[in-house]
Formats: sequence, structure tokens, C-alpha cells
Amino acid sequence: MISRPDLIDHKSPDGIEVFQLTDDPELPSCHVYMEAQIFTADSKRFILHRSANPHGSDRKDPNHRYQVCDIENNGKLTDLTSELGTCGICVAPDNHTVYYFVDETYPGGGKLTLKKVNIDGANRETLLVIDSFLSGTRFRPSAVYPLSTISSDGQRIAISCHLGDGNYPASPWGLLVFDLTTGQMTLPLAGPSWCNVHPQYSRSLAPEASHDILVQENHGTFTPKKNIPGDCAYIAALGGIDIHVVRDDGMHFRNFAWGRDGLEVCQGHQCWVGREPWAISSTFECNEYRPDGLLYLTPEVNCRLIAGKPFPYLDHYGKSSQKAARWLESIGLPDAATMRSDLSRNIAKPRFVHFATDISGKKLISDGFTIHRQAPLYIGRLGQFGEPIQDFTYLLETTPLREGANPQPGISNGHVHPFLSPDGKLAFFNSMESGTLQAYMVRLND
Repeated sequence: MISRPDLIDHKSPDGIEVFQLTDDPELPSCHVYMEAQIFTADSKRFILHRSANPHGSDRKDPNHRYQVCDIENNGKLTDLTSELGTCGICVAPDNHTVYYFVDETYPGGGKLTLKKVNIDGANRETLLVIDSFLSGTRFRPSAVYPLSTISSDGQRIAISCHLGDGNYPASPWGLLVFDLTTGQMTLPLAGPSWCNVHPQYSRSLAPEASHDILVQENHGTFTPKKNIPGDCAYIAALGGIDIHVVRDDGMHFRNFAWGRDGLEVCQGHQCWVGREPWAISSTFECNEYRPDGLLYLTPEVNCRLIAGKPFPYLDHYGKSSQKAARWLESIGLPDAATMRSDLSRNIAKPRFVHFATDISGKKLISDGFTIHRQAPLYIGRLGQFGEPIQDFTYLLETTPLREGANPQPGISNGHVHPFLSPDGKLAFFNSMESGTLQAYMVRLND
């Protein structure tokens, strides 16, 4: 852990400290993702990864490692995995068990393995291997999503994947749920629009809420057939993005009042607010009504944070509505303010893209995207649902290049992906200020 006071500038608040957590000049390292459950509950240890990028890793890269960072031990890094194809890592609520997947799949074949290990590297165990059709289907998992999620009671893990054989443009994607107590696996969601699910279990400790999963639906997705037999890729959200909540048994499907009304577009990142029963989405604001719901981002476009509560599913957003509030009223919810709230309404030029909260739901950290790929970091406080962000404070600029730095090609300098430790005392971000992607930490002053 290297102290970096040079990253603090004259606008930064007094008392913060900045540290660089990784420093290999040959291999990029970074944090897993804002929404990933990679921290122990005591905020003392967490998982990042080596030879990776802000959205995952190359499954065939022999240098890729998930590593445990021991904050109390000067940020000591210890390799936790070494297998090819590791992905979807998460830390259980018990503070010491880690689950991860080994993806050796390809469209129509291969195998997917679920493993667990203690966070100190002891007692590694294979829990389940999928090397045939999913029970009751003709589906084989492939193109496994880089992120998994674990329920607040530690009993179920969910991850998404491709379900086609790579030869059909409307082939489905799906959400897999693994019951860790019984060893059974279910498929609560399947279809061509589930290519980028970002599954996130509710952090609530209430027994019923612990089954809820926040999911992203990308309308207009198709899987183009490439020249390589069995290969697959996807093009996402040609018809816009919806965010939903579904029980992990596939029941009780619900909506959020976000996007797809021609004037507001979901950007594609959302998260629960700590353990609260409401969530936040980042949205792009269209300057004019667009029937296709698509948006060309310009410096004039506002990028807002919209809070929302899930409500019973009636239909996807209709194109006749020009405001989400009117749409809510049109389906029989007279008080739209009870279902959505603009958290950024007091900010003159909101430019939010990536963000996260602490487990209490009282602190929020976010980047501040600019068209010049700079990424200033901000922190604020959240109150009750319906209240805007308070005490919105600049922390630092995450992307200034060091003198002589030569950034690696192909890795975006804009994906700082900030998040907080569960106790809200530490903030984390990625940066290429050295020329190589590295992971950083900020010790906050309150």
C-alpha cells in the first residue's frame, strides 16, 4: 500500500488520505466492480484482481488472479485463485467464505464449476459441475457473466450466462440460481433480452426480501453469428434498458419507473441503497423525444441519479408516455413521487455514471463523467427516500497522468468504478494515472 498524497489537490477536503494498492508496471490490476460483494462485513479485507480490466478478465489469461487485500496489514495482497477461467467471485456474509466460478464453457459445450474457499486460502472445495444440459432444458451455459451475487442469508448465489449454441441470432440468455444448502440449480429467467443482467441480491436481512434480485433487461438484443463456429457475442439494448426486481424463483416480477419513455434512458448501472428496499439508477436525459429510446451522448446531456421503489409489473414502458411520472399515473399509481425521486435535482450539471453506497445506505460515492474522459470523484450523503443528495463534495481527480506516463492502449481511463467499504470509511477507484491500470483507496475523514 503506497501513500499517494500527490493525488490530493487544493479542492480536496482536509484529512483524506490516498493510497495505491497495486503497482505492477507490466500487468493491469483493478477492482472487481462497484456492485460486487467482495468485502468482508467488518470492512477489513476485500478482493480485487490482477491482470484484469474494469469489466472482467480474459478467461484464458494465465496471469489472472483474484487477490485478497488485507487493509489492516498495510494492504498486503495474497493470491486466492490460480485456475484459468475464474469469474463471478463473491464473499459470503459469514465473513470468511468465498465463492467463485471456473468458466471452461463454449456455446453448446464445456463445463462450469462452482467452488468455495476460505478467504485465507484454506479448505478449497468444488461444489457443483455443470457439463451437460441444464435440468429439464436443452440449454448449456456459456459466456458466463463476470459478476455473481449472493443472498443476504448466504444460502443462494446467482449468475447469468448465454444459453444458445452460437448459431441463432435470437438465442436466449439466462439467470442461474444455485441453492448452496441443497446443491440444486434453477433458471428463473431466460430469453434474448437477459444478456447483461447485472444481478444483485437485495442486501436486506428480512427473510422475504432476501430472495429479491435486481436485474437489468436489455431490449432489442440479438446474438450475431460470427465466422468462428459456435462463437457468440451480443449487441445490447437497441430497444432500451429496463430495470426490474424478481424473486429468485422467477416469481413476483416488478418494475421501476426508469427510462424507455423516449426522454430518459437508463445508462446501465444501478444498485440497491444499502439494505434499504429502494435502488438507484443512472440515466441519460434526452434533449428531445426519440421513439427508439436511443441517445447520442453530448456535453449538454444531463446524467442523473434517480431513486426508485419497485412496483407490480403491468407492462414495459409504452412509447406514448413522455415522462415517467405521467406513465405511472396512466397505469393507476396517482402519486408518482412515492415511486421515483431525482437524487441529483439540486446539482446544476449532473454527470453521474458509476456509483455505489455503503451498507447503511447513508453515503454515496460517484464519478463525475466529462466528455474529456476526466473522472473526478465525489461523495455525498443520502437521507430518506425522496430526499436529494446532501453535502455533495469533491474528493479528487482520478485520472491525471504522471509525467512521462504512457497509458496502455485498449484500457479506458474513464472506468474508475468507485465504491465504498461496508462501513463507509474507505473509498476505492481505478486509475491509469501511472500509465498502467491500478487499484487505489481513499481513507475518508469521517
